[in-house]
Amino acid sequence: MSGWTNEELERIAGTDELDISWLREDGSLGGPRTIWVVQVDDDLYVRSVHGREGIWFRGTQRRHEGHVSVGGVEKDVTFEDAGADADLAGRIDDAYNAKYRARYPPSYTDDTLTPQAKGATLKLAPRERSPRHE
Repeated sequence: MSGWTNEELERIAGTDELDISWLREDGSLGGPRTIWVVQVDDDLYVRSVHGREGIWFRGTQRRHEGHVSVGGVEKDVTFEDAGADADLAGRIDDAYNAKYRARYPPSYTDDTLTPQAKGATLKLAPRERSPRHE
């Protein structure tokens, strides 16, 4: 079980972009940045087209916690490395192609399929709200 409700998955998968913020060392939120998101099975994934050097990606690597906002869903998340599973990476590629290729220039989707972007793929895992910036 991924921890996402069916309603959350439907809302997020039904939108093109989400706003992602990362938790800074002082507990405040950095960002937000607007990025693409895809669903594979009951999990959600994001990729940095600038690879591991992308500003928002670097931010997620400090505490591995943050927040996403999309389609009426507000959720604290943990950022988990998607790993090196070739089958999963291929399924994530397929999800980006299926969701975005028909509506955006091919070069945009191609940017999500580079080795650099694939190496900066994160799974978004929902977590209980924690005291931070409230």
